[in-house]
Amino acid sequence: MTRNGRRRLPATRPLLLAAAAVGSAALLAGCGVIPGATGGSREPLTVMTWAPDKTRATNMPGMPAMGQAYARWANSRGGIGGRELRVLTCNEGNEPAGASACARRAVREGVVAVVGSYSQFGRAFMPQLEAADIPYIGGYGLTDEEFKSPVSYPVNGGQAALLAGNGIQLSRSCDRVSLVRPDTITGAHLPYLLNTGLAQGGHRGASDIRAADDAGEYGDAARKARERAGAEGGCVTAALGERTRNFFDSFRRLPADDRDIRVSSVLGSVDQPLIDRTGGANGPFEGAYLTGWYPDAGDARWEPMKRMLREHAFADNRIDPADAGVQTTWIAYTVLERAVESLGDGKVTAGAIRLALNRGVQVDTGGLTPPLRWRYEDMLGTTATPRTINRQVTFQVVRQGRLVAQKEGFVDVGPTLREAAL
Repeated sequence: MTRNGRRRLPATRPLLLAAAAVGSAALLAGCGVIPGATGGSREPLTVMTWAPDKTRATNMPGMPAMGQAYARWANSRGGIGGRELRVLTCNEGNEPAGASACARRAVREGVVAVVGSYSQFGRAFMPQLEAADIPYIGGYGLTDEEFKSPVSYPVNGGQAALLAGNGIQLSRSCDRVSLVRPDTITGAHLPYLLNTGLAQGGHRGASDIRAADDAGEYGDAARKARERAGAEGGCVTAALGERTRNFFDSFRRLPADDRDIRVSSVLGSVDQPLIDRTGGANGPFEGAYLTGWYPDAGDARWEPMKRMLREHAFADNRIDPADAGVQTTWIAYTVLERAVESLGDGKVTAGAIRLALNRGVQVDTGGLTPPLRWRYEDMLGTTATPRTINRQVTFQVVRQGRLVAQKEGFVDVGPTLREAAL
């Protein structure tokens, strides 16, 4: 007892309390929360990034990992607008139920935004975000809902822009074109987008070859594609997502002939990591034409992202700076940071971020995209993709195993998308 009658705490009590605090922090980190090293003096910001991981279909572990790295980087500089950034992650498992579960958790945890995420199941998660007024910033661009929902703020033109751009790119280089695409409802619209782009270059339409989107082997589709590409100067393009690798492996195994047929695809179906895994300059993609959303991975405009990764994710092999999902997540968090900073000392809520974006906050991405802004007058306004604001794509080619620019700068596919919507 002290002289004023109060009981003195045992000397071990403070140590136990400190240990408990450290243990709690460790548990938070283990649950997919990155609280950050320093944070700011204002109320912390909690966001979520989700993507499929360890599934039998497409896996994008680099996207949540990038969100965590961004939080460490931002918090090392005092947070975003003086606010500590906390990133929750969620594995949506490539299933509608998983996407819905991630959205429910986002609502339950009170996140102010879902940022830089990947899911094929917009119908499963978007209504829940809409009901809670939570913005979906920089989704990968897979679903119609990403380009229609009032809470969605896409940073690229999605698959529609890629296919329209691929048509323009191939119209300048190919005599005849074969398109191999999924035999699904989503895949049914791809030939029209590609053909609209081909027509812009005065090219006749591509041969439409439907294939299963989950097959391990595509020998029959590969034979049809090569046959319909013509005798000389033809091209075969495929948009099968992660299964594009399987298709081109089957294409490479066809009996050799004397025809000079080039292959092509779009970002997300083929990227630098896939080119590296399949043999680089000696693999099936050497000489291939690719249409992308952003500059090639070797472009100097990616250096700020790469520097951040070297400093805060150097040992995380989930993050490949050449991966389109990682790149999209970097841009999406750039949008989040600009929107929060625009609010100044005001309270940051999901609704406040949406209001800032709707009122015309402009985001400079360092030339990785055009300046991004989501006012009504900035949107494409077509029936299929009304909320598209970034109509630019890039033309790339594989040379000596590396994706490099085929054409400098961006190509505007907005007119082609409008034509396709008529």
